[in-house]
Amino acid sequence: MQSEQYVLLRFYVHENHRLGGVPLWEWLLSSARRMEIMGGSAFRAMAGFGAHRVLHEDRFFELQGSLTVEVEFIATESDARKLVEAVSKEKVRAVYTLIPATFGVIGADA
Repeated sequence: MQSEQYVLLRFYVHENHRLGGVPLWEWLLSSARRMEIMGGSAFRAMAGFGAHRVLHEDRFFELQGSLTVEVEFIATESDARKLVEAVSKEKVRAVYTLIPATFGVIGADA
């Protein structure tokens, strides 16, 4: 098993936040792909609360766009910092975490 040291960069954005006419989560994925970051995914929350302690749930009566989308990337620390910097330049609100991660591939065909 061979592995290298990377980071897990995770953004938390509201599903209705937009940048350049597209949802912010989509902008993040597109920007990371252009920067040749190794890989990324977006996940929509089922329920959650933030700093204001208001619980939002994925229910039909819930206001659309109030849930969080988690967008995460496996990247080198330097690439992750470049993406954070790119988001910062756009003047949008995005909460993020940067966590050390070991990335590896198991299996000969992988």
